[in-house]
Amino acid sequence: MDTLTREARFWKPLAPGKAGQGASVQCRLCNHFCSIPDGGRGICAVRQNQAGTLYTLVYGLPAAISVDPVEKKPLYHFLPGTRIFSFGTMGCNLSCSFCQNAQLSQSPRLGQPIRGHNLTPEALVSAALDSGSKSIAYTYSEPTVFLELVEDTALLARARGLKNVLVTNGFMSPESLDALGPADTGPIQAANVDLKAFTEAFYKDQCGARLAPVLKNLKHMRELGWWLELTTLLIPGLNDGPDELAELAAFIVRELGPDTPWHLSRFHPEYRLLDRPVTPTETLTMARDVGHAAGLRYVYIGNASGPGFGDTRCGSCGEVVLERDGFAVRGSLPEGRCGSCGAILPGVWA
Repeated sequence: MDTLTREARFWKPLAPGKAGQGASVQCRLCNHFCSIPDGGRGICAVRQNQAGTLYTLVYGLPAAISVDPVEKKPLYHFLPGTRIFSFGTMGCNLSCSFCQNAQLSQSPRLGQPIRGHNLTPEALVSAALDSGSKSIAYTYSEPTVFLELVEDTALLARARGLKNVLVTNGFMSPESLDALGPADTGPIQAANVDLKAFTEAFYKDQCGARLAPVLKNLKHMRELGWWLELTTLLIPGLNDGPDELAELAAFIVRELGPDTPWHLSRFHPEYRLLDRPVTPTETLTMARDVGHAAGLRYVYIGNASGPGFGDTRCGSCGEVVLERDGFAVRGSLPEGRCGSCGAILPGVWA
C-alpha cells in the first residue's frame, strides 16, 4: 500500500498557492486546526499537504501491535478479564514533556522516518479475531492522528462482532468526533481519555495543547453514549495539588456522572521530564480520597501496588466484586450484577 496516495479526511483548502505551488490547506482533524502550506506537515507530522491536497502518511502503517489485557488500557468496567487487540501508528498531536511512548509518538515531528507494518483494516480485524480478543483498542500513540484507519477498521470490526475502544488524549475536533457517531450505531463503543490535568497552564506548558476542548469533547462522548473511563498521571509538583484534583473530580461528577471510573496513575521520569520524582504512594491515596469525597464511586490507583488499589467494589453495598492484582482479575459479574446485593454495576460486561 502506498500511504502517500491516501487522501486524508477532515480538511479544507485555504488560500491559493503562488506560481508553481499548490494551495495551502487547513486540517480539521483536531483542535489545532493546522494551516499547512504546500509540502508542509501538521503539528502531528503525519499529515502532509501535497500540491493542495492533504494526505495521511500513516494509513495502513501500524507501528505497534499487541494483544493486551483490557485492564491495561486501563478499562476496569469494560469486558473485564478479556483480551483486547491493540495497535497504534507513529505520530501525535500533543507534545507532552512526560510522554511514555515518545519513540512512537514524537519521532515524526523530530524528523525521524515514519515506519510501520503494512496492514489493511481487513488484515487487522482478522488478526484481532485470530487472537481471541473481544475488542480492538486504538492506542499507544494518539488515535486521532490515524483516524481514517480507526474508522475503517472499527466499522469492519463491529460488523464482525468486535467492540472498539479509543485510548485518547481527547483533543480531536468536534467534526471528527461526530463522524465516529453514537455508541449504538457508530464504530466506537468506549474510550479511556487521558485527562492530564485541570489547568490551561499545564496543557499549554507541558502538552502544547488546551484543556477546554478536551472537557467539551468528554461531555460530547458521554452524549454519544460511549462508555467512558478517565486516567490522570499524577506528576509531583505539576498537577497533584489537592485543590486542582478536587476541581477535576467535581467536573467528572457534575458533567460525566459519579459512576465514571477515574484511574490515578503513578508518574515515572520519562522523555524530557526527568527532574521530577516518582509519585509517592501518599499522593496517590490522597487523590483517591479526594475523588471519593467529590462523589466518585469508582476511583482506582494504577502503576502502583497497594491493598485494594485496583479492586472494584459494588457502589450499593460496598462488597468487593472484582479483585485485581496487576492485570489479573479474580471474581465475576454475571450480567453486571453484584453477587451480594444484586445491584447492577455501571459498565459493559458482555
